[in-house]
Formats: sequence, C-alpha cells, structure tokens
Amino acid sequence: MKVIEITSYGDPDVLRLGERPTPIAGVGELLIRVSASGVNRPDVLQRMGLYPVPTGASDIPGLEVAGVIEQGDALELAAAGLHLGDRVCALVAGGGYAQWCVAPIFQCLPVPNGLSDIQAASLPETFFTVWSNVIDRGHLVAGETVLIQGGTSGIGVAAIQLAKAIGARVFVTAGTDEKCAACVALGADAAINYKTHDFQVEVAQLTDGQGVDVILDMVAGSYVAKEVQILREDGRLVIIAVQGGVKSELDAGLVLRRRLTVTGSTLRARPVAFKAAIAQACRKNVWPLLASGQIKPVIHSVFAAKDAAQAHALMESNQHVGKIVLTWGNA
Repeated sequence: MKVIEITSYGDPDVLRLGERPTPIAGVGELLIRVSASGVNRPDVLQRMGLYPVPTGASDIPGLEVAGVIEQGDALELAAAGLHLGDRVCALVAGGGYAQWCVAPIFQCLPVPNGLSDIQAASLPETFFTVWSNVIDRGHLVAGETVLIQGGTSGIGVAAIQLAKAIGARVFVTAGTDEKCAACVALGADAAINYKTHDFQVEVAQLTDGQGVDVILDMVAGSYVAKEVQILREDGRLVIIAVQGGVKSELDAGLVLRRRLTVTGSTLRARPVAFKAAIAQACRKNVWPLLASGQIKPVIHSVFAAKDAAQAHALMESNQHVGKIVLTWGNA
C-alpha cells in the first residue's frame, strides 16, 4: 500500500510517498480501506521529532481516518454495531496517512448520516479531544461560560459548536479579525483578536469582572498566569497543548481562594478502553448533532495524499480555519 512516511525529522518536505505492507487486523481490530485522513497538529510535531510515537503504534503519521471496513471478526464487529462494508471513521494512535489502516474496533464509529468521508475524517481526533477535555475534565454544563484559546483550529471549531450545543456561553481568541468573524459565524458569543487586544482585559469586561467557568488552553506558557486571573470561583483550566511553552507561573493563592482546578491531558497514548469510552460518549451525544446538522464539520482545505507536505505547510502557517484533510483517491 502507499503511505506517507517521515523520511527524517524536519520541515514539511521530509514527508514522502512510500510503500509498506498492507496491515492485517488482529483481535479487537478492523482494517479500514482509507479514503481520507485528517491532518492534526500532533502530526506536525511528530514530523519535527517533538512528539515520540507511543510504544506499539505505527511510525506512519496520522491519527484519524475515514473509509470502509474491509476486515474484522464478525462477532467483534457485531458487538460494536458494525459490519464489513460499513463506512466508518476512527481514532488511531498512528498509521492514518495510508491507504489501509488498522484501528481498534471500539475506536471506530459509523460515518454520521449525510457526511462525506472527507468530512468524517475530520471528526475523531477533534471531537474525542473536545469531549474528553471540555466535558469530561472541564465539566462544562449549560449556563456556564467557556473561553477557547485558538478558536479557528480544528479543536477550536469543534469546541465552539459543541459548547453552544450544550447551552454554554462561548468566548474565543484568534489571531486576525477575519478569524474572529469566522468564530462568531460558528456560534461564538464573542471573539478576541489576541494580537491587538489583551484577552484577560476583554474577558473581564465581557463578564462584568466575574470571569469564566472553563478555559480550554492550547498555548500554556505565559497564558496560564492570565487564565488563572479570569477564572471565576470553582473554575477549571484545561491545558491540552503547550505551543507557548511548558513552563508557567501562576498565583497559587488565587487557586486556593477561588478553589480552581488546573488540569490537562493527552489522548494518543491512553489505553484503548479509555478511548473507547470517549467514542461511545461521542456516538451517543455528538453524532446525532452531526447527523441533524446542528454541528457541522469545518473543512478548510483538502489535499491529495501525495501533497501531504503542502498540507503540513498550511497548518504551520496558521492561516486555516477548521480542518485540513488528505485524500487517497489519486495517491
């Protein structure tokens, strides 16, 4: 099969079209003939040598795919409500940039009604991450207020829509006025251009000094000190990436007085059972919203798989709004 390989750590041009043996599904797994692969920030970090591959995972990049089930045990498939020939999307720990991909059965979900494979390939990594961190760890509920740092990222556009769907008030940050407008169009109640405005000041004004209940942070670094300042009592800060650096300072006294929670997570190396539980929660709570159109995939660009380097260059430019997807029809 054709795959996209990382020939050495470095710039996007180290991604090359190569060939590998087609994998075989093992116990608890199925084999997907991939039509589309989602591109995510961890893929870029892996290419740069900054995100080690978990033990036992494929060294081929790619964490989410969509396509057709070609192989799997009938009884195991039936237990998951799936069948050979079904269109599915899946979260994987690696190996997604390939024409065939093996995935744990319970990390696979049917493609929501009305969605294409390109749209479906944009769902698992983002919505599994958002559900795990905004809902499970952040405990966001209707009537609360959330600040999403990086509203036009793949995670951001998913988080905006899911938070609005559950009845939360949503603030976001983005790097241009155009991106801010895109966030508002997706349902955000307010968008802050972090290059021209101080989000700490703006959030204080938007909330009459009360602050927000939850913050989803993909920056960390110097942001953490400001974020702690704008969390209201019993607020929750959830860190899911450290694009601004791994070291932060914060007012620990404020954490005590306001009973704040500072938490975070990564998803890729978590056990299959953990990811399977998220998959089932998404199938129950998010997939109906996708099928009804209340939540919509946001696709910025689609590239042929052979042009994966261009896809990575676009992601690193931070010019996109929503997801970037690779297709294998003309690999």
